[in-house]
Amino acid sequence: MPKSRIRKKADFTPPPAARGATDIRLSNRNWVAPVMLAMFLVGLAWIVLYYVTGGDLPVDALGSWNIAVGFGFIAAGFGFSTQWK
Repeated sequence: MPKSRIRKKADFTPPPAARGATDIRLSNRNWVAPVMLAMFLVGLAWIVLYYVTGGDLPVDALGSWNIAVGFGFIAAGFGFSTQWK
């Protein structure tokens, strides 16, 4: 039995207008990684400072809620990590 001829389809290339819009949107995300890392480090430093000083710093009036504030900064860092591309 004879073999069928294989047809090659042309690769899809998006129109120039669509490619330009995507490139502009992705290039404006340079600030996400530094902010994400800063949030992680601030949260970690907040919790470590609370434990090292025995609860006197960073904010004495918050008491044990200083841990929640530190984890809040870390959670914000994870929130920013969803925007990183």
